[in-house]
Amino acid sequence: MPVSTNKGYLVRHVNDSPTVPCPCGQSTRILTRNDEPVCNLHVTFIKDSVMHYHKECTEVYYILQGRGKMELNGDVIEVEPGNVIFIEPFTRHRLWSDEGVSTIVFGVPALNPEDEYFDDGQPSAVD
Repeated sequence: MPVSTNKGYLVRHVNDSPTVPCPCGQSTRILTRNDEPVCNLHVTFIKDSVMHYHKECTEVYYILQGRGKMELNGDVIEVEPGNVIFIEPFTRHRLWSDEGVSTIVFGVPALNPEDEYFDDGQPSAVD
């Protein structure tokens, strides 16, 4: 259960956060736009994400576990634990891995479900 005060902070435990399906895989939404529009923090397990981009949100991926590949605007890089990937708006990206990759996804401003676009140009309906 989140703990917030009028002192300007929010405390939440990962075990109290919902895990939901998303275009990337399974995402535990620890801090979302509903909590604070400034940023989001998700822990996401990815085996084969859908190529997408954001027009407003800058994302930072921090790879916790697993190895895989990530495509960023047509370039393919290897990812492994300890990698940090900074993704600017309008950067098409996807990650895939046979074993699966667990990553922290930090977004600024907080991800708006209407700011997730696929190659057909339509926003995602997934929150």
